[in-house]
Formats: sequence, C-alpha cells, structure tokens
Amino acid sequence: MKKTRIIIATLFALTGAVQAQDAGQINVICSVQAEWCNLMQTVYSRTTGVKVNMSLKGSGEALAQLIAERANPKTDVWFGGTGDPHLQAAEQDLTLEYKSASLPQLHAWAQQQAAQSKFRTVGIYSGPLGFGYNPELLAKKKLPVPKTWSDLLKPEYKGEIQVANPASSGTAYTMVATLVQLMGEDKAFDYMKKLHRNISQYTRSGTAPIKAVARGETSVSISFVHDGPGEKMQGFPVETITPSDGTGAEIGSMSLIKGARNLEAAKKFYEWALTASAQEMGAAAKQFQLPSNKSAKVDPRVPDFKKIKFIDYDYAKYGSSAERRRLIGRWEKDVNSLPR
Repeated sequence: MKKTRIIIATLFALTGAVQAQDAGQINVICSVQAEWCNLMQTVYSRTTGVKVNMSLKGSGEALAQLIAERANPKTDVWFGGTGDPHLQAAEQDLTLEYKSASLPQLHAWAQQQAAQSKFRTVGIYSGPLGFGYNPELLAKKKLPVPKTWSDLLKPEYKGEIQVANPASSGTAYTMVATLVQLMGEDKAFDYMKKLHRNISQYTRSGTAPIKAVARGETSVSISFVHDGPGEKMQGFPVETITPSDGTGAEIGSMSLIKGARNLEAAKKFYEWALTASAQEMGAAAKQFQLPSNKSAKVDPRVPDFKKIKFIDYDYAKYGSSAERRRLIGRWEKDVNSLPR
C-alpha cells in the first residue's frame, strides 16, 4: 500500500494537474488488470475532479455489453483488452469516429490500428504471444523448456499445458489467428487437434493459464508473455519465452462509445490516456506491455520486441466479426469436441 501511495503521488506530480470540484463524470469499461484500472481511476479522479465510474470486464464480455446497450449506451470509454473486439465494435458501429491530435506521437502499429478502424479505435499497448513455464516443475518432471510451437506437441507434455478458450478469451483467439497465419488454416487446425491431447484445461480467462503456471498447477501455458513478470515479482517461479518459429502480438486498444452520455469528458480522458505519463501507469501497476506513446518510458521488464520473430499479423482480417466467428466455430467443431 505504501508503494502504491508513492506511485500515485509521483504520477500526480508528473501530470501537473490541479483537482477541480464537480467536474462531471465518465463511465469506463476497463479490460486490463484490476490494479492498472484502479490506479488510472484514482489518479485521473484526483487530478481532474472528474468522477470515474470504472467497470472491470474482459474484452469479450465488454463487447457483449456494448451490443446489448446499443440502443441506450451506458458506457463512455472502453479502455484496453485485445484489439480484435475493438475492431468488431467499430465494424458494428458501436464506437465513435475520433481522430486524436496525439496520433503522430504513437508507434506505427497503434496508428495503423486507428486507420484500419476508420479512427473508431486506437492502439494503446502491444504484447507478444508466447509460452509461460514453471522452471521448478519442468526440472522436477525432467521436461525441456518449449522453444517452438511444434515442441508443445511432444508426448511428454501431455496434461502439462493450459490455454484459454478462444470463445471467451482474446488471448486464445490471438493464438488461433496466429497459427492460421503462420501455418495455413488446415495445417493450423491439424496442429491444434494434436495440441488438444496435451491440454489439461481450457480456461475462461486469458491470464488464468500463466497464473496456474506461476502457482505450480501446470507446467506450461500459452499466454501473452508480458503477463509473466508481474507474477514473478510476487515471488512465483515463472519464466516466459516466445516461439522461435514466429508469433503474433495483441494491440490493446481504446474506443469512444457511440452515443456516450458524457462525450466531452470522455474525449478528455481518451486524450489523457494517450499521454506518456498515463501510459507509464501500466508498469507502475506491474503490467508490462509496450506502451503506444513513443515518449513513454519502457520498463526493462517489457519484452524486447527487437529480439522476437513476429509474423505479419493481419489485424484487419482477423479482427473482423465474420472471420472471428468462423474460426471459433471451426475450433469448437474440429478441436474442442475431441476427447483428450
């Protein structure tokens, strides 16, 4: 708690803002980790006087809520979560076109996310897909560290791997889309059928598998590797690696909701969230994605993108509602229905 208070005080100084009373309110759906959401809520409220009503939801759940509320939106801003659902919200006319003056300050991948959505969303962070592993469990069971996608198919990993369900998890859908682009669709589904034999559990949440690795409940996870350092900071034995044969990355995004009741206040929050000082709150909250603002300080625990082999991920195609629905449907039919 003392560290959190120090972080908040420092962030107040960085923003240089003065608290104003009765400055209105905004309703935010936050799809990053709770500590990050809460830190943003506290800092923004105290430095601006704006009341931030923060609701924590996974990206799939957030999209479902926005669809349900289409006729009477109760949300002003959607912050974070994998970019695919944000692109789907844009495609379904749930979000507002807004071209921030801060776009030139962002990395090219964040600007591309905005352009592909016709400026109805924007990239706020990125993180690579890879493997989490528990070195103590691997040593105890005499298992090697997996270094490629094909390594996960080895019979010695049977029952030792966890990954989320792509129907509920943006992390797992990123895995499906990555494998399809890396291998070709039919080969990717053949691969996932073989991988299925080694999976002990498909979790609902994308972060659950690496938490299970950290706590010794499974040996290996397929996860965003930026989720590893926070677990390690808590004293858990967990390491991460990205597959040497290529991987994809998420572009966490932010969107203004069409029909927002507090639009002007929402735009101010949106602009603030694109600043370097606001984006540095991710690392302050033990979250280690790469910030989209080029001026943001990058914590040394953020994965080094220059050392990772990335595929040329087609965010526009695999972020479309039809493609996501089709691939998840095929995964349910061809993979999840198989015995293990």
